[in-house]
Amino acid sequence: MPGDSVRVRLTITGVVQGVGFRPAVARIAAQNRLAGFVLNDERAVRCELEGPGPRVDAAVRTLRDAPPPLACVDSFATEMRPALGETVFRILDSTPSGDDGERTLVAPDIATCTDCLRELFDPADRRHRHPFITCTNCGPRYTVITDLPYDRPTTTMAGFAMCPSCAAEYRDPADRRHHAQTIACPECGPTLSWHGPGPHGDAVESAAAALRAGLIVAVKGVGGYHLACRADDDDAVARLRRRKNRPAKPFAVMAADVDAARRICHVDAAAARSLTSAAAPIVLLPARAGAVSIHVAPNLTDLGVMLAYSPVHHLLFAEPDMPALVMTSANQGGSPIVFRDGDLDWIDGLADAVLTHDRPIHVPCEDSVVSIDDDGNELPLRRSRGYAPLPVSIGSAEPDDPAVILATGGDIKTTFALTGRHGRAHLSSHLGDMADPRTQDCFAAAVDHLGFLTGSAPAVLAHDLHPQYATTRWAQRRGDRLLAVQHHHAHAVSLLAEHRRLGEPVIAVTYDGTGFGTDGTIWGGELLAVRDPARFTRVGHLAPFALPGGEGAVRQPARIALDLLDRAGIEASDDLPPVAALGAAGLHILTQQLRGGVGCVPTTSMGRLFDAVSSLLGVCQQVGYEGQAAIELEHRARAGRPWRAVDFEVTAGVLDPAPVITALVDGVRRGVPSADLAMAFHDAVVRATVRAAGDAAVAAGVSTIGLTGGVFANRRLLAGIAHGLRVRGLEVLTHRVVPCNDGGLALGQAAVAAATLSQRMFRERSGPCASESPAR
Repeated sequence: MPGDSVRVRLTITGVVQGVGFRPAVARIAAQNRLAGFVLNDERAVRCELEGPGPRVDAAVRTLRDAPPPLACVDSFATEMRPALGETVFRILDSTPSGDDGERTLVAPDIATCTDCLRELFDPADRRHRHPFITCTNCGPRYTVITDLPYDRPTTTMAGFAMCPSCAAEYRDPADRRHHAQTIACPECGPTLSWHGPGPHGDAVESAAAALRAGLIVAVKGVGGYHLACRADDDDAVARLRRRKNRPAKPFAVMAADVDAARRICHVDAAAARSLTSAAAPIVLLPARAGAVSIHVAPNLTDLGVMLAYSPVHHLLFAEPDMPALVMTSANQGGSPIVFRDGDLDWIDGLADAVLTHDRPIHVPCEDSVVSIDDDGNELPLRRSRGYAPLPVSIGSAEPDDPAVILATGGDIKTTFALTGRHGRAHLSSHLGDMADPRTQDCFAAAVDHLGFLTGSAPAVLAHDLHPQYATTRWAQRRGDRLLAVQHHHAHAVSLLAEHRRLGEPVIAVTYDGTGFGTDGTIWGGELLAVRDPARFTRVGHLAPFALPGGEGAVRQPARIALDLLDRAGIEASDDLPPVAALGAAGLHILTQQLRGGVGCVPTTSMGRLFDAVSSLLGVCQQVGYEGQAAIELEHRARAGRPWRAVDFEVTAGVLDPAPVITALVDGVRRGVPSADLAMAFHDAVVRATVRAAGDAAVAAGVSTIGLTGGVFANRRLLAGIAHGLRVRGLEVLTHRVVPCNDGGLALGQAAVAAATLSQRMFRERSGPCASESPAR
């Protein structure tokens, strides 16, 4: 090389493996006629560039300013090195890092890109109709990686030897599949197979014929199996409901593309961006009347819609006369998604046929779900495929106690968090209901896998304060060093963590269904003052009422409604829907129970108040899935017209619903439409919350309000409260990265634990928010 040559070493960390970073470096080096090398190790992409100074500078600028589209760069370090006189640029084999440091970040699974989609349907392309077409810009990542560094031998593609043509593309720096670890074609596999009726020549054609005929087909996808059927076939959807024992919970629907989605839903520009993003989540959208079966989303005005995101999906929708399809997780209610071929007996009797393939799925990953707020922002409701296991910053513990924290999350929407260096918490995909032993097995396997991938061994286990949670008991079995975190405190801190506002004072409005309070009662309508992540003060709450029969009241909200009627001094006459729903015998038993207080669990839950009002207005009397009564009440309110204002009594931060219950009963007896009354109730909650939170902010000298907890999946409530608080000049934080529901709980637990450790509070409890728990 000429004497004026320079050499620079780059160390790039973040989501930089499995996203085409090495091929991008090689192309940029070739464009600038530079020598050197690039390789992956367990922690980073490392490269050295050598050549004339201006060309090296130009290459470094390009890499820093325009990395591969799927990359997420955390750090970009440069170091000058002596020029070696090299004349070629090489992609070297990946190597171990040689230390015990944290590994690089693992990329999530990515929807099929437009380039691969074009080739998939090009008859002249050698990958025409290949169900596993992928490149460096798309395809599975998290679900196929078995180890790092990210290379083909450390993926579930290891068993598929590249054919000569694929091997040539893999080695060619100018090719889009240069070092694409999941590269494949019809010659080198994987392959689809069909197990069901009809011809067995072409698996996709056979599956499409079965779906058109109204059969239910189990389809192996990227992160597990789906159960699919025609979304416009009443009989097929009703059959699927009976087989899954899922009488009311809405099903997701998959459409071929945005135009197809528009035929069944109203899709604005913000929704289209989410639908077509690389993550390709399920998006909740206003449904078009009559476009799909009434059994897809009973009593709801929204549909959860996603677009085809894998080559198999695209091939199915390319078949003639293929309508939108119900595409729901292959499982029984509460159990984890089936992802291993050997576990198909978990769904025996559910599907009429199976469309599968021979590429193993290493870890399961459910579809993500988002909503769109009034400003066009995504509101995550389930953070899984397309997002997991990307980390979120939580700050870091003190250098002399850099303990790795495993936060076990909640029990229903189970997601865990594992902390690493640089103040990051790696978040798992959605795992399901921990009440099912199979979910617990999947949970343990996912913890071990993510710990292995990140090089992190948990030293501290953070868990919910509730002693009966399965995640609490799991932590007690697995760890010696435990830290219990109050449920709503974790919700509040998860919101602060995702906004990088840890340590800043906030009044957190935390509304959900159930959370174990520090006083041993069930909380859920809380206003918390949080000045640092390790502590909180309860500054307001919903006035307490009873859950007669505990969990039984959650399933039958008429029981809660009867208690609220009694507290408001209203006679339980049979002209009221909850009284009629209970029947004479049920009313007699419940009346005696309320008088004696036997089995009446006290609560301040806003979610349970919504359930009770849903019953009171005759909207929902039997709850078959979490949040059903409240969700149906929200959807009923969307059709409402303004009625007279009804208001809570707000005194010293306590929101008493008695005046609202009295007014709603009056409306029911006057024959006011339930939609109008539902709208009036929502508006009452908005006004009361704005008043209570605003007053608490003034009293505490705080200018920021956070809105968190599962109730804030209610878009009408979220928009109304946020607007009212902003009118009062307050800053409002809402969720954008993790769900407001229990799917975001683990992030808050991890951040509380990290802050507690950093303040030397692990050995001695210093407040009601966190406590050291003995191992059991």
